[in-house]
Formats: sequence, structure tokens, C-alpha cells
Amino acid sequence: MSRLARASWFLAGLSLLVAGCADNAMVLKGRLNQAEQQQTALNLQYQQLQDRAKVLDQDNQKLSSLLAQSQQQAGVFEEQLAALRDQLRTVTSQLAQSRVEKEKSDKRVQAMTASMRRQGGVTIEPNNSFLQALPAVNIPGVQVRRDGDVIRIELPGERLFLPGSARLRPEAANLIGDAAAEIARTYPDQIIGVEGHTDSDPVAGRQWQNNHALSVSRAMAVYDVLVARTRLQGNQLFVVGHGPNNPIASNGTQAGKERNRRVELVIYPERKS
Repeated sequence: MSRLARASWFLAGLSLLVAGCADNAMVLKGRLNQAEQQQTALNLQYQQLQDRAKVLDQDNQKLSSLLAQSQQQAGVFEEQLAALRDQLRTVTSQLAQSRVEKEKSDKRVQAMTASMRRQGGVTIEPNNSFLQALPAVNIPGVQVRRDGDVIRIELPGERLFLPGSARLRPEAANLIGDAAAEIARTYPDQIIGVEGHTDSDPVAGRQWQNNHALSVSRAMAVYDVLVARTRLQGNQLFVVGHGPNNPIASNGTQAGKERNRRVELVIYPERKS
């Protein structure tokens, strides 16, 4: 083969090699572009996933906070419910005690009345004229009212007793004496009830079990003054403690509670013997 022929073959092979390399470069470049596009898509997807994860984390924190608040509120509600149950048990117990004390008080009144009758002190005599002509009872600073067939003279507890006790104030004897003098002047022979009343607040301290016991003690304190220092006689008096059972004003206000704390001198139609 001549030198010219060999050169021709060499140039032909070289041309083929260059053409093959060019094709491979185009293929590689295309694959590189495709890989870059995939990488960009993956980066975008990754960023979206990160954003979504942040949103979910924030939602989780909010839900955790709401759950903690709900658990705290549930704990408060449970404490309040427990307190209400304790109050209900206390009120139920006080009501039961009040009923027992009322029964005891009623029995004491019945026994006292029976004892006075055995001693010849009291007889119940209907007085039909009592309702027809009632003399006026006037006591400065004291409310007097007609209640059916009786007359009630309200002695305010604040003017009679030291706070939270059955101890009479030094000036209480004058108030009791003025009321007794007016009763003795207008109704000298009538049966007089000395009736204690309280508001609905639970009693303070341990001296009295309940308001019934306190009302009896206060009525007895007034009874002792009436017997010892006035013209009214023991055989025309009897003592009753109503506790909070007969309010004449709302216990929802301080003024109402103040008026409910009282001792009433109740003039009955019946007369002593």
C-alpha cells in the first residue's frame, strides 16, 4: 500500500473517532442537564417538605398548649366540683342538725309549757275581742307589725347583742325594758313569746352547733332580762328559737341579714290565768 493510501485510511479513522467523541459529549451534556433538572426538582421538593414539617411542628406545639390548658381547666373543674360536694355534704349535715335541734327546741317548749300548766301558771283562754280592737304599741326605734292574730315587736339583734354572740350589750336592757313596759301597759295579761331569729350564714366558732341553738340562746338572754327587770311575769312568757327558718327580709343583702337577726316579742291572743 502506498503512503498516500495509508494516509487516507488514517484520516478516515480519525474522522470517525472525532465524530464518535462529539456524539458522546452531546449525550453526556444531555444527561448532565437532565440530572441538574432532577436535582433542582428534588431540592424544591425537599424545601416544600421542610416548610410542611415546620407548619406541622407549629400545629403540634399549638395542640400541645391547648391540651395543657384543657388539662389545667379540667383540674380546676375537678377541684371546684370537689368543693361543691363538700359544701353539699356540710349543708346536708347542718340541715339534719337543724332538724334535730328544732325537735329538741319544740320538746323543751312543750315541756316548759306543761310544767307551767302543772304549776297553775298558764291556761289558754281564747280572747275573741283581741282581734277586734288592738291597742297601738309604740316603741321608738322598734318596728311593730300585725301578723295574723298576733303582734310582733322586733328587737334588732345589732342593738341587743355583741357580734357573733348571745352576750347582751350594756344598753340592751334599756331597749328590752322599754318594750316590756309598753307591752305591760297595753297587754298586761297576754301570753308573750320570746322568739329568736338569725340570718342564714353558718354560725362562727364552736359555742353553738347551728343557728337554731344560737337563736335559742339569744331568746333566753332576753327572757332572763324580762323576768328579772320588768313587770312581765315568767308564767306568761315562753321561749322559742327559729334559727333562719322565718326570715322577714332577703338574706341576699347585708341589710336583709341585719333585719333577720332579731328577737321578737310576740303578743298572742291567749291570756294567762
